[in-house]
Amino acid sequence: MIKPSMLGSLRSAVSRGSSHLARRGYSSDSTPERKVVVLGAAGGIGQPLSLLMKLNPLVSSLSLYDIAGTPGVAADVSHVNTRSEVVGYQGEGELGKALEGADVVIIPAGVPRKPGMTRDDLFNINAGIVKSLCTAISKYCPKALVNMISNPVNSTVPIAAEVFKKAGTYDEKRLFGVTTLDVVRAKTFYAGKAKVPVAEVNVPVVGGHAGITILPLFSQATPQANLDHDVIVALTKRTQDGGTEVVEAKAGKGSATLSMAYAGALFADACLKGLNGVPDVVECSFVQSNVTELPFFASKVRLGKNGVEEVLGLGSLSDFEKEGLEKLKPELLSSIEKGIKFANQ
Repeated sequence: MIKPSMLGSLRSAVSRGSSHLARRGYSSDSTPERKVVVLGAAGGIGQPLSLLMKLNPLVSSLSLYDIAGTPGVAADVSHVNTRSEVVGYQGEGELGKALEGADVVIIPAGVPRKPGMTRDDLFNINAGIVKSLCTAISKYCPKALVNMISNPVNSTVPIAAEVFKKAGTYDEKRLFGVTTLDVVRAKTFYAGKAKVPVAEVNVPVVGGHAGITILPLFSQATPQANLDHDVIVALTKRTQDGGTEVVEAKAGKGSATLSMAYAGALFADACLKGLNGVPDVVECSFVQSNVTELPFFASKVRLGKNGVEEVLGLGSLSDFEKEGLEKLKPELLSSIEKGIKFANQ
């Protein structure tokens, strides 16, 4: 049984530190009408993500799409007593209806890596799914903010950019790779070692969204704790290997679905606040960038009414972080180029 107080804390977790807009409750006149679409809503990430978006008071219309199983998820989620209307769509024939009028499209669609599956196998399946979904987005809701969760994000974001370019709808301010889970993990792990309340912790995470391309900037963490260098090295490695930690703990029966859904909901909430004109909404995200020589890079981004208002610089880095930055660049560039090549085949 979920107590009302627990539901309240769930809501406040999702709309973390929400503006007066979100706090004014669920009446339709208190916040703008916003349609959010989840593509891959019946999957391991999609189902908890759909629930979390139903709990978000900034959402007025929630559109759930998958190739199968969506009507059941939509019926289940629609019984939650919050503001948004929920509709489920299933099969390629209904994709256009699902997308029409979207403000934010979240894409957790794809397959998780299974035992015996190579990264190339995973890439080929998910890259194809992303390519076809982005083709539909360019047709039915070209102005929507697109939140890419489907892995490998380092390649799927460049794929989406190329698809949108070909369609003549590309706007670099509206395409985001969701790297929030790296930030969520870095905050959690840092708080544990620094012995500070996790709610007060902030840690920027830059680079990409896989292995060594994930670079948490613990030198910029707040509140600042004087942790030993070997602790920082271990925290960095644990943040980079967070996904593997979950896959191993689930013993081949899954990957990070619940924490990813939470992170995806946090980032979508930030996008909605930006669209609604809430000032100073800053989150890390993998976007088109001039911060380094790489065409895409994750760093802090200021969100606003057009999506990306400003891509923020890296700030001062420790020697360990500078070294990590140089190490990640070749691998990240290779993943970006792989995505571009796939999109143009």
